[in-house]
Amino acid sequence: MVVLNEIQREIVRRALREGRRLDGRKMDEYREIAIQKRPSDNADGSALVRLGKSQVLAGVKFDLATPYADRPTEGVFSTSAELLPIASPLFEVGPPREDAIELARIVDRGIRSAEVIDVNSFFVEEGKVLALYLDLYVLDYDGNLIDCAALAGMAALLGAKRPKVENSKIVRGEFTGPLGITEKVVTCTFAKYEEGILLDPKLDEERGMDARLTIATMPGKVCATQKGGWGAFSRKQVEELIDVSLAKGEDLRRLL
Repeated sequence: MVVLNEIQREIVRRALREGRRLDGRKMDEYREIAIQKRPSDNADGSALVRLGKSQVLAGVKFDLATPYADRPTEGVFSTSAELLPIASPLFEVGPPREDAIELARIVDRGIRSAEVIDVNSFFVEEGKVLALYLDLYVLDYDGNLIDCAALAGMAALLGAKRPKVENSKIVRGEFTGPLGITEKVVTCTFAKYEEGILLDPKLDEERGMDARLTIATMPGKVCATQKGGWGAFSRKQVEELIDVSLAKGEDLRRLL
């Protein structure tokens, strides 16, 4: 695997030195994006997103839970991700992988930092609140799962319905209205090479990258950032990528 990564890295670097990407895209261009809303009737909200050949299915479920001791009137919001073996020969059955945990946390951080979900409205009674679970399932892996999963998660939340609660119990199949997301949060992920920085890296571009930077935005604001890999970004590069993310974020939000 290390040898393959080095070979792929050199192929990508050679293309960058020639001012091009292997698939012909511009450095700041996304692959084709398709969003299918509510593909599942069993979830309280769902969405399927295809970004190039990467695909992520997101599902939203409500349940009742005990609030955290230091936030007794706040509801619970939790995000999880699963890398299904059908998505790639790199994924195996078993406990959550480190990259699955990281994927869930990055998507969660953008949504949570933007405070687009009113968890205070999830209070039911003393010792009982609504819990909102966002589950991400990777169906196909061809790079940039972060942006694909973030779009799927946000699309699922935007279409989610708030369940009816009666006598301290959820009445399954009955709803009181939409969840009420206040803003659309999206992410833009970049791969850095010595020769340049790429938006929306495919799998072959991810394999040899020096570093990765994800920037989550809402209209006019940066919500969160997450860096991966051993390389570094200069302050000037980060500032430039923030500008790109704010602009590209508007394009992504229009798809939602």
